[in-house]
Amino acid sequence: MTFRERVTGGRRIRTVAASAAVLLTAAFGAGCGSTVEGTPVPVGGGETVDTAQIDKLLRECDVVTDQQIIDALGGNTYISDSFFGAVCMWDIGGGSGMLTLNWYENGSLRNEQATNDKLGYTSTKTTVQGTIALEIRRPGDPNSCGMTASAADSGVIGWWVNSSPGGGADPCAAAKKLLELTLNIAR
Repeated sequence: MTFRERVTGGRRIRTVAASAAVLLTAAFGAGCGSTVEGTPVPVGGGETVDTAQIDKLLRECDVVTDQQIIDALGGNTYISDSFFGAVCMWDIGGGSGMLTLNWYENGSLRNEQATNDKLGYTSTKTTVQGTIALEIRRPGDPNSCGMTASAADSGVIGWWVNSSPGGGADPCAAAKKLLELTLNIAR
């Protein structure tokens, strides 16, 4: 990239940023002087949320049981959930590794492949439960492996196993077993 291209690109970015700021000021500034009808309600004093409406929130973290996870990891360990949110994560055996489940509802194998390529990971096409999948490895890290496949309804679902050296089962075999269980349940 030449100096001129960098300068021109910088000017474009500043121009776009300035334009966006003007539009936001116009959009949000216009409503500042208006009055809203109704009665003010203190924080927490509004309508209560019917939790039955959100009962499926984060249920994908329970797609396989803890015992199935332990069995896939070789059966000689224990797990504890460490984060349930955009992805589901478990600690393996008191710090001997980490397990991650992801489900990207709008994802695709093509996008996963492109991302892995950008990260310098090795992706090998394979099949799991009759579905095209990717086995993903980090260069120089034989203790980590991921498996990703198209989800039954939409997007992609994947498991990633990070284990410490000598930490138990083959991480690719464990990730594949967990993906098999997940795909089998989803059908």
